[in-house]
Amino acid sequence: MKRFFLALAVCFVFVTTGAAQQSPADRPATKEDVQRYLDVMHSREMIDQMMEAMVKPMHQMMHEQYLKDKDKLPADFEVRMSKMVDDMMKGFPWDEMLQSMVPVYQKHLTKGDIDAIVAFYAAPTGQKLLKEMPAMMAEAMQAMMPLFRKQMDAMTERIQQQVAEMLKDSGPKSGEKQATPN
Repeated sequence: MKRFFLALAVCFVFVTTGAAQQSPADRPATKEDVQRYLDVMHSREMIDQMMEAMVKPMHQMMHEQYLKDKDKLPADFEVRMSKMVDDMMKGFPWDEMLQSMVPVYQKHLTKGDIDAIVAFYAAPTGQKLLKEMPAMMAEAMQAMMPLFRKQMDAMTERIQQQVAEMLKDSGPKSGEKQATPN
């Protein structure tokens, strides 16, 4: 009987020890794991390149938007507005924003996930994808911009119609006297 309890105790120790241990790959990602991921992704450089790519369409959109008022605006309006947009984009706290993402990655990814992602992005194909990503994003934005503008124009028109209808419906009803100010 003693042997049975001894065997049971030994089994219990092995089972509880095994249950308590997690495989290293299943452990939550550490801050250092996520930083390794951000580094291999060249995250900071990618942000700089994407911002540079995004600024060009923003300048173009601003140019087109104010083209109709060109005669009413100062001659250096576009240059001043472009500089303002550029300065605003440069003023973003990109490094702090990257660091604020670390807990999110830790919440959703394990150490094993990060290790696999880092292995892919450290490989030649991953590095090529990272290198081409800013150009791909810029080209995709240019391709989407006409669709985006069309959708925004339709949305603006619909909102204006709805507002006009609401104003019409909220006005004095026929047969009602309009309030006169005192």
